[in-house]
Amino acid sequence: MKKKLTAALMGFAIAFTVMGTSSASADSKMDQIIEPAMGTPYRIGGTSFSGFDCSGFTQYVFGQMNIDLPRQSSSQYQVGDAVSKSDLQAGDLVFFNTTGAGVSHVGVMVSKSQFAHASTSKGVRIDNIDMDYYQNRYVGAKRVMSNFSYSNYAAE
Repeated sequence: MKKKLTAALMGFAIAFTVMGTSSASADSKMDQIIEPAMGTPYRIGGTSFSGFDCSGFTQYVFGQMNIDLPRQSSSQYQVGDAVSKSDLQAGDLVFFNTTGAGVSHVGVMVSKSQFAHASTSKGVRIDNIDMDYYQNRYVGAKRVMSNFSYSNYAAE
């Protein structure tokens, strides 16, 4: 299992480079939804491949899985079931306070430790949730996928 997880994480690192170019294949349907968005620039209010903001990106990803999310990160934080950080899995929404005024950033977990999000400075990318920046701003997580949706979209 550890070997498979290491291979999966290496696959993410290869598939989701900053340049957004790779020949590696995605591991799940959710990965296949996220991969084409990698490298898309950040645009406030953005909800498309011409530019995403964080909540526009998560709304797009979940919309592709037939799951409706509210438009703003603070509103997305109000839906789903709370999940402890130790129980995070692919498909969970993770929330951060990046402005000092409550929930202001959201991403979607792609593994136990990595999440995809629309970074204001680097566009859509994958980062480690344990990086100091995110660890210090972490607010919480929500699970909005049913078990059926998880097995259909996020499970490897």
